[in-house]
Amino acid sequence: MLNTIETYLALRRATGFAMSNAEYLLKSFAAFAVERGYAYVHTQTAIDWAALGPSVAQRDARLKAVCRFVRHIRIEDVRHELPPANHFGARKRRRPPHIYSGTEISRLIEAAGQLRPQGDLRSLTYATLIALLAATGLRISEALKLTFADIMSDGLLIRETKFRKTRLVPLNDTTAAGLQRYLKRRGPGSGDDPVFADTHGRPLRYIAVKETFDRLVGKVGIRPTSARRPRLHDLRHTFAVRALQGSPTGRNRCGAHMVALATYMGHVNIYATYWYLEATADLVRDIAVAGEMFMSEGNRA
Repeated sequence: MLNTIETYLALRRATGFAMSNAEYLLKSFAAFAVERGYAYVHTQTAIDWAALGPSVAQRDARLKAVCRFVRHIRIEDVRHELPPANHFGARKRRRPPHIYSGTEISRLIEAAGQLRPQGDLRSLTYATLIALLAATGLRISEALKLTFADIMSDGLLIRETKFRKTRLVPLNDTTAAGLQRYLKRRGPGSGDDPVFADTHGRPLRYIAVKETFDRLVGKVGIRPTSARRPRLHDLRHTFAVRALQGSPTGRNRCGAHMVALATYMGHVNIYATYWYLEATADLVRDIAVAGEMFMSEGNRA
């Protein structure tokens, strides 16, 4: 079974998937199955192995990793049994994002510009970073990996992202001008130099950015809209929701807008983009109104 797993992993990696967690899980399962005397995937063995996970969510993830593997190898060898993927009944729930208002974003940028030491590049670095995240919807990891070579005449080149995809993110005139002002103050750099750097010229670390952002949120008094406080990643959610709120009307135009947004944000599939339709009460209300109008028109017909 181990050789088959290695072939499966190599094929998936060739198509752009990292598969590091899948490798760990599948090799653990293979050792468990061999110990029980099975050379092929057996449903009860897979369930018993998955059940060793400490939580329902982890047990579910373990079993689903085996199921994905089996769906691939059963094409050539039906002796492998396909376990029921939903055996543990886990449902992944995404926490509602905090959607920042324009005023809140402005206050965050202003507070970042007042970071100490006054007059140091640090304050301008954080103000520019927050503004860029809000204006483009970039993942924080993507922004922190930007180098001078990634700044193109027509936007930002985002390389090897979360799903091993590369895309070009265009900038509007205001955002491009703000970034250029920062770079002028930042000083010249070579192609591999990070755009957002600390005082030693090294790329900003995520944990440092997160801690600073959390302090800024508290400083400007932004209140949480759920049980958890607003997060840095919610700037990306805010961008997506605002983009959908500005979507053109009409079924065909909305569909094209959704596909464009999924491509722009680097989603591996459009389902991640559809999630934003239920992210805020405004969008859910709009969907309900549209559905009601559709049903009413149908009844009249």
